[in-house]
Formats: sequence, C-alpha cells, structure tokens
Amino acid sequence: MFTGIIECLGTVVALKNEGSNLHIFVKSAISNELKVDQSLSHNGVCLTVVEINNDTYKVVAVAETLQKTNIGKLKVDDIVNLERAMIAGGRLDGHLVQGHVDATATVKNIQDENGSWLFTIQYTPSKEHIVVAKGSVCIDGVSLTVVNPVDDTFSVAIIPYTYEHTRFNQYKIGDTVNIEFDIIGKYFARYFELYSQKD
Repeated sequence: MFTGIIECLGTVVALKNEGSNLHIFVKSAISNELKVDQSLSHNGVCLTVVEINNDTYKVVAVAETLQKTNIGKLKVDDIVNLERAMIAGGRLDGHLVQGHVDATATVKNIQDENGSWLFTIQYTPSKEHIVVAKGSVCIDGVSLTVVNPVDDTFSVAIIPYTYEHTRFNQYKIGDTVNIEFDIIGKYFARYFELYSQKD
C-alpha cells in the first residue's frame, strides 16, 4: 500500500528483455536502503526489488504489467517516480494507493497558470473507472485532486514542489501516463453493479 507521495526520482540505467519479461535497472538515492523482496512503486506500478548493486537495483515487469501500464515504454535515462510502501502508523499525506494501475491515459493539455500548472488528462471512462470533482486520483504514482471532470477528461493542478520533484516537469502533450482510480470509488462501483438490480 502506498500514499501517492513521491519519495524521490530514479533514473533507468539499463533494460533487458528476457522472454516476455522486462528487467529494469534503476539508479536512485534510496537504493542502498532497499531490501530484496521489497515492494516499490515505479510511476505508480508496484514492482518487487529482486537485486541490489550499490546505488542501482533491479525490478522485473511481467507481460501483464507491460500490457496495462506505460512501464514497457521506458528508455535508458528516463526518470521514474519512486515511493516505498507506507509504514503502518505513519501519516497518510496522499490517499490510499495500491500500486495496481487501472489504465493508461494521455496528457491532452498543459496550461501554465503562472505559479502552478493545470494538466488535462484524457482517459477511457467506464463504470469501474470513476473520477469526481475534488476526489483523488493517482497519476504515475502521484496522489492528486481531480479538477473539472468532463466526459473523457479531467484536470489536476500541480504546485511548484510537485512539478520540480516528480516526472510532471518531463511530460509533453501526447505522453502516456498510468492511472489508478480511487479504491473507494472502485468498491462502490462494484457494489452498485452487483446489488443495484437485486431486491
């Protein structure tokens, strides 16, 4: 379980395909604090650390992950948002994030608000994938508040700290991002689907 508050940025230093799996080697400031078998969020995708070598560690993304997220699009020198699993009893500064990406979406517009940035995201709406104004959403592992959800788009306002300390300063219009919708909304949608038509 994560909170969507990015701990640091990592840099992809190598990629290796093996069968349907992708081995990802990442250099980061927290590598020497990690442990093998530890869960770590990479752009919102929960991956397991399988190897550590000084300031670099390795994770493996399987076919299912590569098909449903933007992890398969990573290139050497790409920056990734990193967050270790939350500590029980710690402050929940973002919202409950599982690290299980629901879908990918596209950066449709980036508007400079002279002190903040408004990013508009285009996605494929469904009964399970719900966003509401002032609700929570996770974009590439970052916990954010939904602004102006309309049809197949919603926006998020990015403050300077988030812009400087996450991948948001790297995004261009047309980029693909990972989306995890709010778990509470997903449970509600599933409950409604199962029981709304029953007596």
